[in-house]
Amino acid sequence: MNKKIAIQDTYGERFQHCWGCGPKNEGGLHLQSYPSEDGETCVCQVTPDDRFTGGVPANLFGGMIAMIFDCHGTASAAWFAHKNKGLDLTPDTVIGRFITAHLDVDFLRPVPMNEPVTVTSRLEELTDRKAVIIMEMEAAGQARAKAKMVAVAVKKDM
Repeated sequence: MNKKIAIQDTYGERFQHCWGCGPKNEGGLHLQSYPSEDGETCVCQVTPDDRFTGGVPANLFGGMIAMIFDCHGTASAAWFAHKNKGLDLTPDTVIGRFITAHLDVDFLRPVPMNEPVTVTSRLEELTDRKAVIIMEMEAAGQARAKAKMVAVAVKKDM
């Protein structure tokens, strides 16, 4: 049986310490993003707990919404660039890393606490150094937030 590989688990050693998605950050959230079966989208699922509530009780605060988009979007950018080279994710993959250059978030409805939240991304544009990623956050069958990210490839000397 093949185990799905999270994009974040393929980050090189120096990139595995992000608070939101780094597998080696002991206090982090350990968000994981996975390519869809057809490779056309990437999906991240998370269930926010009460410690991340905002000014409106029982709803996720906006900074966490942006952080989830940030981590999932850069992972998605890395996947789409990797896929564009004709490559798959394997246990030995060390994927190229992307970072956020610009992130626009539209908050549509409150995001509930303690309920599964799904973020789906798709590629809008890809060049040698830049990926434009479109994302939607959904909970309880409703769109809760949307985002557009410009992510750039990390240079080797960075």
